[in-house]
Amino acid sequence: MGAVDSAPGAAGAKNPFLVALGERVRGLRSRRGMTRKALSQAADVSERHLANLEYGEGNASILVLLQVADALQCALAELIGDVSTSSPEWLFIRELLSGRDEAELRRVRLAIGQLLGSGGPDGARKSCVALIGLRGAGKSTLGQLLADDLGCPFVELSREIEKFAGCSVSEIQALYGQNAYRRYERRALEEAIQIYPEAVIATPGGLVSDPATFNFLLNHCTTVWLQADPQDHMQRVVAQGDMRPMAASREAMEDLRGILAGRAAFYSKAQLRLDTSSQPLGTTFDLLRQMVRQALGLPEGEKNQAEVQNMQKSA
Repeated sequence: MGAVDSAPGAAGAKNPFLVALGERVRGLRSRRGMTRKALSQAADVSERHLANLEYGEGNASILVLLQVADALQCALAELIGDVSTSSPEWLFIRELLSGRDEAELRRVRLAIGQLLGSGGPDGARKSCVALIGLRGAGKSTLGQLLADDLGCPFVELSREIEKFAGCSVSEIQALYGQNAYRRYERRALEEAIQIYPEAVIATPGGLVSDPATFNFLLNHCTTVWLQADPQDHMQRVVAQGDMRPMAASREAMEDLRGILAGRAAFYSKAQLRLDTSSQPLGTTFDLLRQMVRQALGLPEGEKNQAEVQNMQKSA
């Protein structure tokens, strides 16, 4: 079959995404100087199928799209319209970054942040400490101790989010959805850093799921990943009065392990990390205090032993 020059099939309302997808296929094909017949042969997809795809009338499977992308010698992301493929400059940047390891990508990210003025001044970045990790890692307990030791405010970001929304975190998610919660989270974080340039911030465990918010945190805070064994996470959550994980403990533990595995690559972007399961609270705090003071360029000074002892009694 020869090239189709007009939209095949009956006229009618078309899905905007499929229309845009078809336009990108036509544009990429033109950029490559390929006829529809040549693309059909290279992708092993019928010409009729390609015609429907190009005119927004073909809801192609992901495998067909992958074949078309391979034939056009482009990333699947470019075909479906990812923002990082939307202009030549984006494509050049993608090509420069392709195949780089994590260390190189991190250096590029930091350099771009400084170049665009989004990295935050060095003083602000060092004076604000953010604790990240799953619930039950010890962020609240250790965060309060650290703030007292450094003589700065302690901020529970979840409480700040609830102040903005006027309701609990669970109500925000139930009433307004996850997207609204993420907006409150970003707003609360930005305001906390603006109001408290010197503070210890305990962040919600899922903050790393939003790349934009997490990148903002990395750019403006000294970050510490508090790690713990899954069993410790579970026990500490239950000790806080939340019995929901025990309703289906086996499934809850599997879910917890899955969440840890899925977020580990993001948590690992923190400047510092500390295992809170390896030693008692007092020893854990000593290690945290030492590494944070060293990162901030502060003298070790005298630690508040009375406060540690009180925390140990109440833990």
